[in-house]
Amino acid sequence: MTVLSARALNRATLARQYLLERTGAPVREAVAHLCGLQAQEPQEPFTGLWSRLHAFTPDRLDRALTGRHVVRTHLMRRTVHLVTGDDALAWRSRHDAMLRQRVLATYRRELAGIDPGEVAAAGRAVMADHRPRTMTELVREVQDRRPGPPRRALGELLVAALVPMAQLPPRGLWQTKAGVRNLPLATWLGREPDPLPDGADDPVGQQLVRRYLAAYGPAASADIRAWSGLAGLPAAVEALRDELVVFRDERGRKLLDLPDAPRPSPETPAPVRFLPAFDNAILGYHDRGRVIDEAHLGLSVAGLRAVLVDGRVAATWTTHERRLRVTPLRPLFSREREAVGEEAGNLAAFLDQDIDEVEFTAPAATVG
Repeated sequence: MTVLSARALNRATLARQYLLERTGAPVREAVAHLCGLQAQEPQEPFTGLWSRLHAFTPDRLDRALTGRHVVRTHLMRRTVHLVTGDDALAWRSRHDAMLRQRVLATYRRELAGIDPGEVAAAGRAVMADHRPRTMTELVREVQDRRPGPPRRALGELLVAALVPMAQLPPRGLWQTKAGVRNLPLATWLGREPDPLPDGADDPVGQQLVRRYLAAYGPAASADIRAWSGLAGLPAAVEALRDELVVFRDERGRKLLDLPDAPRPSPETPAPVRFLPAFDNAILGYHDRGRVIDEAHLGLSVAGLRAVLVDGRVAATWTTHERRLRVTPLRPLFSREREAVGEEAGNLAAFLDQDIDEVEFTAPAATVG
């Protein structure tokens, strides 16, 4: 069985995430290929797409959101993702049980004894007038019908688990600050989410596995589970065995992949790329070692934005007082620092937030 080095896995990830070479794909097509972008921080997907798409401009994503081609909704791992409308409708029912379980586990004490079916019915009745509501407004009207648990817990259960919701624009539009207004996906997109099929077959799970491998593979079953939050995909993986190829990584883990998916040479040059907070190129794996060193794993869940140098997380970045600040996590060679500075300048021009300086901060050290 072929063993793939960490560097080979890194280059495969970069290629499939459009981080090795930017793509000319339309926004909707790119979001679909990436299986969505994590988007609980509303402005972060703009940087994620800028780093992946040729000549990306913010109005392209704005039009996709207002045109209902892409939508903000709770999905994988119970986090807000930016996904295509088609994927939101196709995948939501497959995630329902996980979403419900995670909310009930988080608010175990507050939600003890409630009947999720009754709460869901009350929520749908409130939203039947097709009027967008904040979570607070929805909970208030539901509790007018039936007193319930604390508002925060009830609100999370309703909007993140029981009633498939879209977060409507202007939330998520370029440089726009707007609160969350919810509307059922079925109302916003014009049809109900696809129901789960009866029987043992799991075509939705199989599609998720294929789509995940196309954007993240080669990967282990544990990686698929970490990305999706779903524990029930082994049967889907098993059903696809005959159409997948198998590798091992340097630790002996079995990795699955699509036969014709790109696996570039480990020696393929990788350009500097700036990633937004919570980017799935890092978070989309159980074993994130192909992209980030173990010593820095905490950065990936702390909301820090990462800079890839030679395909790996080598710095963090932020904007502050008209400066784009880059903080290296290791000494940078002169050529690396120059490349980071050049791409930082490009990003500053894209962000257009009166940024007039790129600044390297400690512990930046240049060698060579």
